[in-house]
Amino acid sequence: MRRSKQAGVAGGEGATDREARIGLMHARLRASGLKLTPQRMAIVRELCADPTHPTAQELFERLRPALPTMSFATVYNTLDALTSAGLCAALSLAPGAARFDPNMEAHHHAVCDRCGLVRDVPVESGRPGARPAREAPHPGPLAAAPGFRVRSVERIYRGLCAACAAGPPG
Repeated sequence: MRRSKQAGVAGGEGATDREARIGLMHARLRASGLKLTPQRMAIVRELCADPTHPTAQELFERLRPALPTMSFATVYNTLDALTSAGLCAALSLAPGAARFDPNMEAHHHAVCDRCGLVRDVPVESGRPGARPAREAPHPGPLAAAPGFRVRSVERIYRGLCAACAAGPPG
């Protein structure tokens, strides 16, 4: 489903935070032995600038006019390398392609049922029972899965984004 990028980042991330994340990703890519090609640098910059957690296909389509010789495999392989290096996460929030999230801080997600928009939702650390995404929950809910080892915890809020809620039903 095609939708436009909406400006702003939930949680108040500014340009300085994005630039720091871009610099970290570039440094970690170099440290992992990958060259910083113009294509990889563009992919990292576009990923960090987009708060909607784009798919590999969305990134490819956006970058192709400026980089016509870049292949979809380059986009996918770069995202795979970033994920393997722990610099972004591949998310399966709805049917369809994986979305990529460069925000590796503890947070949750809000997903629009109509247009598919994805936004970060900060973890409310002051609320009783709130836990960062990397902290294991109280074992009570997992009593039915003895021996299960929790890697992460996240909440997904599903509903309608402001634009879809304000528009006509359907």
